[in-house]
Amino acid sequence: MPSWERIKEDFPIFRNLGSGYVYLDSAATSQKPMSVIKAISDFYLYNNSNVHRGIYRLSEEATEMYGRSRENVSNFIGSHDPGQIVFVRNATEALNLLSYTLGWELVSGDEILITIMEHHSNIVPWQFLQDKGIKLVYADIRPDGTLDMDDLQSKVSPRTKILSVTHVSNVLGTVNPVREIGKIAHDNGSTFIVDGAQSVPHMPVNVETIDCDFMAFSGHKMLGPTGIGVLYGKRELLEKMHPFMGGGEMISEVYRDHSTWADVPEKFEAGTPDIAGAIGLSAAVDYLRSIGMDNVMKHGRDLMKLTFEMEAEENIPGLLSYGPRNTDIRGPVYSFSIGEIPPFGVNQALVDDGIGVGTAIHPHDVASSLDASGIAVRSGHHCAMPLTHRLNTVATTRASYYVYNTEEDVRRLFRSLKRAAEVYSK
Repeated sequence: MPSWERIKEDFPIFRNLGSGYVYLDSAATSQKPMSVIKAISDFYLYNNSNVHRGIYRLSEEATEMYGRSRENVSNFIGSHDPGQIVFVRNATEALNLLSYTLGWELVSGDEILITIMEHHSNIVPWQFLQDKGIKLVYADIRPDGTLDMDDLQSKVSPRTKILSVTHVSNVLGTVNPVREIGKIAHDNGSTFIVDGAQSVPHMPVNVETIDCDFMAFSGHKMLGPTGIGVLYGKRELLEKMHPFMGGGEMISEVYRDHSTWADVPEKFEAGTPDIAGAIGLSAAVDYLRSIGMDNVMKHGRDLMKLTFEMEAEENIPGLLSYGPRNTDIRGPVYSFSIGEIPPFGVNQALVDDGIGVGTAIHPHDVASSLDASGIAVRSGHHCAMPLTHRLNTVATTRASYYVYNTEEDVRRLFRSLKRAAEVYSK
């Protein structure tokens, strides 16, 4: 098992901020190890050139590095074909690409089934299609924060053309049974999409075992740079889809009145790609592989187990946390509130002003207090407002763990939370 204390030394930001700084916002974006930073800087120092078509050594080297990055990412998620990996900016762009391209084939009356726990990136792009008469249907959750599979199954119909779900909720931490959901989708003849933004960084993921038609994820949440993400898609589906954007690189030939397209995946990579970003993402994959994704997953579960132990031990008055308690189906995300936060629409003016209502400590105040103790967490609706409303609140505070977090980080979080609760209760 790796030494998680030593792993933290690979991340230069902690040397700059001080060894006592606790970063608990990896669900929003992760920190970067030196190997990733060096891979990006080395590309610009020694290999910088545009890729494809350059008939000179530097361009050929850059093209080869870009291609190897695609192969590395493909292998990391269990894809047998690098051509199924489309580089995009992030999971959001990948899902928008799918909304645009798959949306071409949908007609009025068709339905898209998602869940109430989705990130806005897996809601808003599908809402765009409502102008075509497409209906967006939501599967509910159970009281423990797990997906209500009976409700999901009941909402699948012949009109369900797309079923798109998050693999791991960025608020509840719930790990959804995507293989089972995929079978439901395919038995119905529906296209199955997985948002892997919170799963690919934290657990072994194999797209062929899951049998998803598409998966989207972001590099910056898995130790890679910002501005690079991945859309995995089955080749036969990518080949049938209309391009997302037009321009250079994505074409075969261009005439005055029509064009023909390049083969996948270049068909979906118009313009100069984020070459350095792809190389940085590949370095992040190498770093995670060196730790072992089974070890990464176990570490996240161990920190969640300790989180629940500390929750019971500190017994902070009014502390309410969300999501399943079974760490076997839980990602390393801990969303909570202290005191009763009023439901959406109640005392909204006070809530918008960041003022705790009644006995509650507003999540923004909790985050501010923790920041003063050198602990970074996120507060708000976490880009999941429908879920926040479903939980009968307006906001939560969220701590999220990754490979550079230790058991002491969890203990410090709860010691600081207890102090904050005592201050605000006076």
